[in-house]
Amino acid sequence: MCRNIRVLYNFEPPTTDGEIESAALQYVRKVSGMTKPSQANQAAFDRAVAEVTAVTASLLEALVTSAVPKDREVEREKARERGLKRVERQSA
Repeated sequence: MCRNIRVLYNFEPPTTDGEIESAALQYVRKVSGMTKPSQANQAAFDRAVAEVTAVTASLLEALVTSAVPKDREVEREKARERGLKRVERQSA
């Protein structure tokens, strides 16, 4: 899975529409192999992003959990620490 796609479920504050669309864009870029589609492919690319965005939003709305929502800042710091450890391992 692409590292740029982040978990969007069960956060406080809730995931925004912009975050869902960004994840959808990253997903479509990954599976299509295109960062910027040609004019011939632009409509299909944009349609795919819109459809993945809608399905993702629907999924997030339908999910239920009894777990306490995660704090975005705490999770961001954990990810930063994992990244630093990964870099340390690679340079060792």
